[in-house]
Parts: sequence; structure tokens; C-alpha cells
Amino acid sequence: MNIREGMIPTALGTVVTATGYGLKQNPGSNKMVANTVFGFGLAHVVLGTIDLVQHRS
Repeated sequence: MNIREGMIPTALGTVVTATGYGLKQNPGSNKMVANTVFGFGLAHVVLGTIDLVQHRS
């Protein structure tokens, strides 16, 4: 099984970003927590994408 470097953080970041977005849409949730989860997920997507681009071979 050959998984490219950066694929796991990108996939994890996508799931966490979607969770944060879902929390942001829920009127009963804590907005600070929702924004933190959303930002954490976006950071993982960005860093994972950087790894994917740097290690193309």
C-alpha cells in the first residue's frame, strides 16, 4: 500500500474542516470552538497540500 506523503493530513483536515463547518451552522454550538475546529482543519489541509506538492515523485 503506497500512500503519498501529505495525503493523510489533507484527508484528516478535510474531515475536521467539515466538522467545524457543521458546528458553525448549528445555532446552539459555541462559536469559538466551532471556529477553532474549522481553522485547525484548514491548517491541516494547507500543510498536507504543501507536502503533496513538494513530494510529487
